[in-house]
Amino acid sequence: MEQNIILTVDVVLLTLKDNALQVVLQKRTWDPYKGFPALPGGYVHTEEDLDSLAAAKRVLKDKTALVSPYLEQLYTFASATRDPRGWSVSISYYALLDIETLMSQGSDRFLLHPVDDLPQLPFDHNRIIDSAVQRLRNKSTYSAVPCYLLPELFTLSDLQQTYEKVLGCKLDKSAFRRKIGELDFLDATSKARTGVHRPAQLYRIRPAKNLVLFDRTISKI
Repeated sequence: MEQNIILTVDVVLLTLKDNALQVVLQKRTWDPYKGFPALPGGYVHTEEDLDSLAAAKRVLKDKTALVSPYLEQLYTFASATRDPRGWSVSISYYALLDIETLMSQGSDRFLLHPVDDLPQLPFDHNRIIDSAVQRLRNKSTYSAVPCYLLPELFTLSDLQQTYEKVLGCKLDKSAFRRKIGELDFLDATSKARTGVHRPAQLYRIRPAKNLVLFDRTISKI
């Protein structure tokens, strides 16, 4: 008897909290693995979803009430063994969101867990998360993608620290700021952050259709 293939989307939603890259997990409400933490995911609705991106956006919104400013297709995970119900395909995406926006929905909707210290998760979700983290860290060496882990307004120090937390290395302050200035993808606002030190200029990402790419890796700046 021919078996129907299970078709789902899974979203790896990443954020920065406590100086560490963390992933959003949710306790499953249905078998298999009921009660276990897992990635937000769901079936593709063929009559509703125009494509897999639309499905990923819908699943993320339905499961977490969140909309990510950055959502990118990661990989397709497919096999006869990844799901105990049978042959299954997961079109995976990874998304980025700042911690303030994420927590504004209330922590009762999800669990946060450091990506470098994950428990054993259902299906192949450990593998999916590892792939997403590797993609993010690699892409952060040559693009502006870490900006999407920041709130709408941020300082240049915030931006550099975000790169450093994602990449796990220190960056030269003068060289980093010079390169960011050359790329010209930030808009300076009329606002500044005040505190014990002198006011720090606040910036936002300039609206663009495409992600800003560097002409060389950040580690060589």
